[in-house]
Amino acid sequence: MEYQGIKNWEGLLDPLDDNLRGEIIRYGKFVEAAYSSFEFDTSSPSYATCRFSTHSLLKNSGVSNTGYRVTKNLTATSGIKFPRWVEKAPSWVWNQSSWVGYVAICDDKDEIARLGRRDVVIAYRGTATCMEWLENLRATLTHLPNAPSNVGPDIGGPMVEKGFLSLYTSETATCRSLRDEVKEEVGRILQRYGDEPLSLTITGHSLGAALATLTAYDITTTFNSPAPLVTVISFGTPRVGNRSFSCHVERCGTKILRIVNSHDLITKVPGFVIDGHDHHGELDSEEVGKRRKGAAGMAAGLPSWLQKRVEETQWVYADVGRELRVSSGDSSYLTWPITNVVTHHDLDTYLQLVSGYVSSKCPLRDTAKRVLSGRRAEKCQTQNKIRKLGG
Repeated sequence: MEYQGIKNWEGLLDPLDDNLRGEIIRYGKFVEAAYSSFEFDTSSPSYATCRFSTHSLLKNSGVSNTGYRVTKNLTATSGIKFPRWVEKAPSWVWNQSSWVGYVAICDDKDEIARLGRRDVVIAYRGTATCMEWLENLRATLTHLPNAPSNVGPDIGGPMVEKGFLSLYTSETATCRSLRDEVKEEVGRILQRYGDEPLSLTITGHSLGAALATLTAYDITTTFNSPAPLVTVISFGTPRVGNRSFSCHVERCGTKILRIVNSHDLITKVPGFVIDGHDHHGELDSEEVGKRRKGAAGMAAGLPSWLQKRVEETQWVYADVGRELRVSSGDSSYLTWPITNVVTHHDLDTYLQLVSGYVSSKCPLRDTAKRVLSGRRAEKCQTQNKIRKLGG
């Protein structure tokens, strides 16, 4: 359970524990399966749906022999409303609802014995459709429904990014919200397996990592008894909410491990951070009061009058949970500035960096450097071919 974060991964991150490394990569493979299963072809009649049935999803997406069985497909819906003339554009442009991930449950006795519990995985892919990109741009903070207003240092209570919340809670006449789909399936699983040791692991990349954070919060505040351990393993997550949201998530018992690439710009947006301190654990009322009174003093280098104005805006975010920081700058295979932004954020880059990470003093093993150097050679060959075709 320590690998699942029950003790906030104390003593496991620096240096990175080998067993924890294996678990992070294992959950990353479930996210890869979400990407592989998504229909990206805009000319296909099945665009933005899952390419495989629930029975064959893991096998056909290259993640076989996991001991897990997919039980539910998940769909995210954009809440953006367009004028009717937009419908004259190709359907893939304004496609409102898209397959975003799945729920899978561990049924293999050996895997259950290895973990010491039955594990449930909820896996989300990253941004893939036009509507999702537009939701990503709705970067102002909005109040979290039904959240207490007296939690955390921010006056007004927990707030989250408007676009992420929209994708999580929006619905249409023909498509239920992602939130309702998840809550129904988790409720069903808890009812069936709630009398045995159970864990819920929510994992995602990019937009999927933000949705994973919202999902974890929703589960821990909805299902109180029985209450399984809820853990988030996120890759390249953008900022999700303000400091009060961060405090509230951790107070509810959610364990979040963010894998962050120092060179990944997506992890530095939206908004900006005044309080860059990671909150590891629950805050008592006295500590919350101190932070609320002294929040302005936490800004690095900002005059007090500017800090006050900044905190009154809807752009002040905070990181949540524990962080494992890796760096693609420790490898030399990234050479082209245009591709750097994409490659630094790529899920495969994250998994390779985690595989090679040792500690903050020894950030990359020699074997990982060789793998990444091989990738550099492959990119060079591809780029040379493109030049020849163009010339």
